[in-house]
Amino acid sequence: MSVPARAPRHLSHVLVALAVGIPALALAWSSTAGAATGVPEPSRPGDDFAGSQILRHEGTSKSGVALTATRGTQGVDVSSHQGNVAWSTLRKSGVRFAYIKATESTSYKNTSFTQQYNGSYKAGIIRGAYHFATPNTSKGATQAKYFLAHGGRWSKDGKTLPGALDLEYNPYGAACYGLSHQGMVNWVRDFSRTYKAKTGRDVVLYTSTKWWKTCTGNNSGFGKTNPLWVPHYGSSVGVLPAGWTYQTLWQYTSTGATVGDHDRFNGNLDRVKALANG
Repeated sequence: MSVPARAPRHLSHVLVALAVGIPALALAWSSTAGAATGVPEPSRPGDDFAGSQILRHEGTSKSGVALTATRGTQGVDVSSHQGNVAWSTLRKSGVRFAYIKATESTSYKNTSFTQQYNGSYKAGIIRGAYHFATPNTSKGATQAKYFLAHGGRWSKDGKTLPGALDLEYNPYGAACYGLSHQGMVNWVRDFSRTYKAKTGRDVVLYTSTKWWKTCTGNNSGFGKTNPLWVPHYGSSVGVLPAGWTYQTLWQYTSTGATVGDHDRFNGNLDRVKALANG
């Protein structure tokens, strides 16, 4: 009876190394893609809104003076923090566009979204929705799909802006959500590509220059495709993240009239309409 030849000792070592290496590689890819597991969902999503963590980590202008940007088209952004919004008052004051928080992670929808989103539309204000990102709770594509299913869709009606992705410091832990620079870039790209595949529009990116430098290594790969919405509570918009030569939107104060957060579109109303029309 013939005896099967034993595999060479060095070959068995290679097979063991491969067996160990495959899950390690998978784990590394998962971390890079931002698909962390076992991370709890946000515990107080109603407190998370565009600029909430920018204010906490970066503060306001050194002068502390409430600023009024005079150039461009006036707008606001709101979340459940404001509850029912007096849209007619804002319209009369000159507000012509608004962004409304719709979702966070894959477990939260703004409880005031319907009044805010439909109310702004009925008041003649061009509106859009935004998603507060938590890149450590699920993949970018997963959160983009949740956002799209709960208010984030775009329609070519001339009154709806493309959705926005709110990227700022983690309210619940490490500032960059435990991701490497490349991991964060991959997560943002995953969200952005998914949103565009479903709507045909590039998602607007809300982020501060400091956060972008800290968490993406100041990646320059989105400036030619994604409109920039930058928060900077000072006398000017300040230095922009790499890849962008101008901002589309500037959140210039958190202490404006009626709702607090006020923004300026970098252009006249016809440019706001152009962004809405795609």
